[in-house]
Amino acid sequence: MFSWERLDTAERLFVIWSFVFQILLIVHFAIRKPLMESYTLKFGWIIYALAIPAAVISIYILRAGKNWYFWIAGFIFVVYALFGFWVDYMAKIPFRNPLQLSVLLPYIFLYLATVMFYWWPLARLNRTLWFIYTILFIIASILNITSH
Repeated sequence: MFSWERLDTAERLFVIWSFVFQILLIVHFAIRKPLMESYTLKFGWIIYALAIPAAVISIYILRAGKNWYFWIAGFIFVVYALFGFWVDYMAKIPFRNPLQLSVLLPYIFLYLATVMFYWWPLARLNRTLWFIYTILFIIASILNITSH
């Protein structure tokens, strides 16, 4: 049985941030297509900006002495966010349509690596948390794929 009280502060922070991150992705993917002009083009960069709190949280978890799999996601997310921001907002490379695999493949790899390292470590804390995150990941994936 899961006990929130058994988790230390770093583990609690990891759990909270993992779920906040995934829920924000779901919201972003859900409104991205219908609000392309009013939201996505103007404010989509906010998702990349989440790398700032992600990095701060990862630094805290690292300094708390936690295993690498609890803090690596935030640092991978920083790389993904910098790459994505550069591609989408600075270089303005239209790699999604038409598909440019030289950009798309590292973009997808960094995105999935970020999400996986927020997801997989939850199983070490509690299988129920992992299962709930699995459902959220499936929802986010469906919304992500259908919003392009």
